[in-house]
Amino acid sequence: MVDVLLGILAVIAGYLIGGFPSAYIVTKVVTNKDIRTIGTGHTGRGNVGTRNVFVNVGKIPGIVVAILDILKGVFAVFLARWLLDRSGLVASDEHVAALFVLGAGLAAVIGHIWPVYIRFKGGAGLATSLGVLAVIMPQDLALALIIAIVLIFVTRNVLLSVNLSLISVPLWAWFHQYRWTLVIFPLVLLVIMFSHFLPNIIAEYKKAGSVRNLLAGLLLRNRTKARK
Repeated sequence: MVDVLLGILAVIAGYLIGGFPSAYIVTKVVTNKDIRTIGTGHTGRGNVGTRNVFVNVGKIPGIVVAILDILKGVFAVFLARWLLDRSGLVASDEHVAALFVLGAGLAAVIGHIWPVYIRFKGGAGLATSLGVLAVIMPQDLALALIIAIVLIFVTRNVLLSVNLSLISVPLWAWFHQYRWTLVIFPLVLLVIMFSHFLPNIIAEYKKAGSVRNLLAGLLLRNRTKARK
């Protein structure tokens, strides 16, 4: 019973860690503004995430936020593993312990997207997801990031390329014959991130008029930025 309670505690802690509003705090310190009132375009107005800070506050604050958001995912998973190892659940039932660790990682991403500290308005969850996957599935994430590097040369859009590359993570997990939970886990992360970003995609699609125009606009816009 104590083991299960510690597992639940690990999941709750994951949510609270993931919910730490890095973008909000860094923006407040640097500009004394509320990041929730800043930003337009693909970030959406008020997106409490790395890209919004990078584009609308500054490159250095954006890099700081990216590092902090990645570390949230890393810390949430490591803390869960430590708690469950201390409880003895890892030794007695490794599969149940692994599920709680996955739950803590998932909770960290949910916390980042819907943080309790700032009225459940957060970022897209990409950086925190990268932190979680870096600990749980490092080899598969590394392979996905290699794909992302190739896509960046084609699209000139880092955010789009990394997001697209993450689709390969469950495929790599299946190829490496991991247990089914590790194949499903990155898919769940992607669905959660996509559901949060869906309103922005719909708005951009309506503006563009078609998928083809949307993609063309994305590529053209980012190539123009790259030349500057």
